[in-house]
Amino acid sequence: MLRKLYLVPVLALFLLPAVAKAQFEAGNWALQLSGQGTNDKDFETGQFTISADIGYFMTKEAEIGLREGVSWNDGGSSWGLNSNAYIDYHFDMDRWQPFIGANIGKFCGNNTGGNDDFFAGPEAGVKYFVNTTTFIQGIVAYEFDLQEGFDTGAFTYGLSIGFKW
Repeated sequence: MLRKLYLVPVLALFLLPAVAKAQFEAGNWALQLSGQGTNDKDFETGQFTISADIGYFMTKEAEIGLREGVSWNDGGSSWGLNSNAYIDYHFDMDRWQPFIGANIGKFCGNNTGGNDDFFAGPEAGVKYFVNTTTFIQGIVAYEFDLQEGFDTGAFTYGLSIGFKW
């Protein structure tokens, strides 16, 4: 009988991470990093993309920030840089932090036909805290060319690791 009672404190220890304070607070900063790449079987052509994101929480729900990305494709014949600003509203669900927002930015590179493209669009995603300072973010955005209109857009997806301080 007493052996069964020892299980109660042990099981309670497993619940401690579930009640960890993982929420954002006003004044927090968040840094996110992501990257991906592909190549053919002979390593002659390929592509890679890396990006970094820095955000600041004006309130525990409202985040503003900047994203920078670099892409390279097809043996170096195509490259691009993108910079955008965003604002997101987070819904505080402790470890889960779903959000909605909008972004606006600029894409430049040698595959834009010599013209820099300005884009904007809505975005949504979720941050999941693996501990009190580290999270995984998934995001989807619909970005469209501001000169061409909403129908010229495309969906973008991302998965990143993030850190708050």
